[in-house]
Amino acid sequence: MREKILPPYAPILMESTRAVGYSLETAVADIIDNSIAASASRSEIFFFPLGEAYIAVLDNGTGMNEDELNTAMQYGSKDPVDRRGTADLGRFGLGLKTASLSQCRCLSVISKQGETLIGRRWDLDHVANACDWSLLLLDQDEIQTVPEIQHLLEKDSGTLVVWQNLDRLQAGEIQFEQTFGRKMDVVRDHLALVYHRYLSGEAGIRKLRIEINGERILPADPFLKDKSTRPMDDEVIVIRGEKVLVRPYILPHISRMTSDEIGLLGGKEGLRRHQGFYVYRNKRLLVWGTWFRMMRQGDMSKLARIQVDLSNALDDLWALDIKKSSALPPAEVRENLRSIIDRIAEKSRRTWTFRGKKEISDTTVHVWNRLKSPSGGIYYEINREHPLVQQLTGCHESLKKPLLALLQQIEKSIPLNQLYVDLNNDEKVDNDQEQDPAAVGEALRALLEMSEEKNGKLSLLETMAGIEPFSLYPDVCHEVREEILGDEQRKC
Repeated sequence: MREKILPPYAPILMESTRAVGYSLETAVADIIDNSIAASASRSEIFFFPLGEAYIAVLDNGTGMNEDELNTAMQYGSKDPVDRRGTADLGRFGLGLKTASLSQCRCLSVISKQGETLIGRRWDLDHVANACDWSLLLLDQDEIQTVPEIQHLLEKDSGTLVVWQNLDRLQAGEIQFEQTFGRKMDVVRDHLALVYHRYLSGEAGIRKLRIEINGERILPADPFLKDKSTRPMDDEVIVIRGEKVLVRPYILPHISRMTSDEIGLLGGKEGLRRHQGFYVYRNKRLLVWGTWFRMMRQGDMSKLARIQVDLSNALDDLWALDIKKSSALPPAEVRENLRSIIDRIAEKSRRTWTFRGKKEISDTTVHVWNRLKSPSGGIYYEINREHPLVQQLTGCHESLKKPLLALLQQIEKSIPLNQLYVDLNNDEKVDNDQEQDPAAVGEALRALLEMSEEKNGKLSLLETMAGIEPFSLYPDVCHEVREEILGDEQRKC
């Protein structure tokens, strides 16, 4: 049997790989991955939209020597099945080249270690003329003409990646200078989310500072852990000796969030579109806002988000793509995730139904009763046994019928359809806010006036402490109890 070696034709292959599907933000993130792998603590992004526009990414990592830089510029420089270091966010040995050239026609990489400064460049126009894999080796004078080089020269070590001839970004743009800034805003939001654990300085990883034109990017935590988000118990799935950590979260009810927090968690598409799994590889966010077709996105599960942490040793099982923006859990993981999905979806439903508060026991007297009709539907009615209702209807017999008729009209005229629209659009419904504790205390004291004796008041208070809304304010109930005991002591 004979054989024939058929190496790929450089100009065509390099042009073809530009269409892998990178967006500007995923391409920039791929460069940041390299900075993290180089142990950088700072990554600076510069963009200049005028004249010969460019984007530059500079880090203060370990830098590369000549052999390392040549390897980094080579297509397919690493075997995707090789085991990588825990800080290595690469996969196929293609990211630097494919990500960069998806946005530009000229890629320059300058690296510094001590006093040694070396540079390499892929220029697609030069490759087309040479009809070969012709990598340009930059001399010192040429390196000095690279944009933002002065910032690299100030560092002891680091790497500068520069994109020039931004043909893909400029294609079809009439006012590129204006749209360029908006596109970089999208990059900012993307990096704030994808690297939020690095930006926050989570234990076990090196804290990373990212700036765009000197402005620091702040972390965008999709779980709002600094708020009242409730994590559930962790689950650990072991595959091939590697641990996959699963940590479910229930977001606080929308009434407890500010407008900025709602925007942070849902963006333009709303909370509903961002529920589901958030898959991290070495604590870098890969995929988010999906149930992997194991459950449909719904309004009642919109507060459910599940953090999944995996190492780069399981890349092949998760079908990780070149852009590191797509992954699919293997069968053994999916089976374990199904039971977690069922539990967190139910908790999300309870959180949404009970306005973000923990579901209270059946012994509590509620203001509203949720009932099933004979037809199988659901309807709501005001609890006629609620002490406040009982007090009002019992004070004046002549007002009992009009009051009950009013309650019935309130029940019948609830704007359910409009409420559904508002909640589905993540509108903040103000009358779902916490009540003023002072007002709750005032109402409670007024009810206790029905009893003149201390023991009677304490007994009534104990009953009221299990009734909405007083059951939601244990501190107020305790304060009123101390007042009653204090009054009795003063009388003695």
